[in-house]
Amino acid sequence: MSDSASGCTRPRTAVSEAEVEALVRGICFKTGPPRTLGVEVEWFVHELRTPQLPVTPERLEAAYAALHTLPLRSALTVEPGGQLELSSPPAASLMECIGTVSADLDAVRAVLAEHDLGLVGVGQDPWHSPRRFLHEPRYDAMETYFDRTGPAGRAMMCTSASVQVCLDAGYEEPGPLGHGRRWWLAHQLGAVLLAAFANSPLAARRPTGWRSTRQLLWIEIGAGRAGAPPLDGDPRATWARHVLDAPVMCVRQDGGPWDVPEALTFREWTRSATPRPPTHEDLDYHLTTLFPPVRPRGHLELRMIDAQPGDDGWIVPLAVTTALFDDAQAAETAYRAVKPLAERALSLPAPHNPLWLDAARYGLADPELHEAAVVCFSAALDALPRLGATTQVTDAVRAYLDRYVSQGRCPADDLLDRLDGAGHPPHEKDIRT
Repeated sequence: MSDSASGCTRPRTAVSEAEVEALVRGICFKTGPPRTLGVEVEWFVHELRTPQLPVTPERLEAAYAALHTLPLRSALTVEPGGQLELSSPPAASLMECIGTVSADLDAVRAVLAEHDLGLVGVGQDPWHSPRRFLHEPRYDAMETYFDRTGPAGRAMMCTSASVQVCLDAGYEEPGPLGHGRRWWLAHQLGAVLLAAFANSPLAARRPTGWRSTRQLLWIEIGAGRAGAPPLDGDPRATWARHVLDAPVMCVRQDGGPWDVPEALTFREWTRSATPRPPTHEDLDYHLTTLFPPVRPRGHLELRMIDAQPGDDGWIVPLAVTTALFDDAQAAETAYRAVKPLAERALSLPAPHNPLWLDAARYGLADPELHEAAVVCFSAALDALPRLGATTQVTDAVRAYLDRYVSQGRCPADDLLDRLDGAGHPPHEKDIRT
């Protein structure tokens, strides 16, 4: 959903440690009946005929200028490497969300085709090395920050793409749709979704040994930036502590480059007031620089799903995830299915625990993840008619269950199967389908 990360704009006044904790508790989990949902879909833009050739910045700029004239309902943004993202407005139903984004994508594809460009859904660019398209203070600072720990940050910024499902936080009260249960379920079911929709086994034209290389990048970025808080406490309290103890990526400046401090947490910044006191706006921005697999932004943003092949591949993860969270019967089934998996997490936060590591490396070739996925997808398929899904949507989910989940496979396995004898990645038409 395309609402802001913090929910409002505040004056430039200094913020204390206690105020940060209170603000985060208040803005990141807004409870109530699950009524709205949304999706954010990211795509690589490639040459229609020769996808292995990089698209020049000039061609991208011309195409994006044309796209920004379209009367889209979804927010259209560009990622640092030139990836396109469409973020739906909050929708009152699954079919409303699908209808809005589908219509917007049709319009986007038509404009891109006029420029001999197309969209490709894959979690990690299999051909091209990271190349930054956007040169702004935010991304300059982000690149400087990530370069201190290795190449994963640049690759994440410029060569990764995802499907992010956004759901209401749930009821305040306990139960299958309660916010505490949904928070826990998002992190345990998240490993199943990661495995079932893994679609990035290649980088630099070679297999990486991981079904989801995109998830590997997030793991390598580190727990402070891309990890989840512990799940053994109240979600509001643990997330507030996580926000305060997370490193500050950058200190924004009105002019010139932004400062990139070394090992400064937001808690330390509030106490030291150095290089200047942090403001409410700095807190708002800090929240946008945290990339856990489940990010609370008033609603819950599930970030573990790779971009999917095919024009409509994004619909299946949206439909399955919505059903497993917003239908009480399916949510209870999913909870029971993934509860045994929690033992493999060893009380370590996602995605840096054995469960998530195995999901990213093996996909549904992992027997326990496979078993849980079959149960969860079957429950979602039963629930979708209760959520008003059309036959076309339920048929797509059923086809995915038959083609991939029941077989212990994911889209990454298709890409690996299509490697040529020299280990080169398949042609773009094979990645799109």
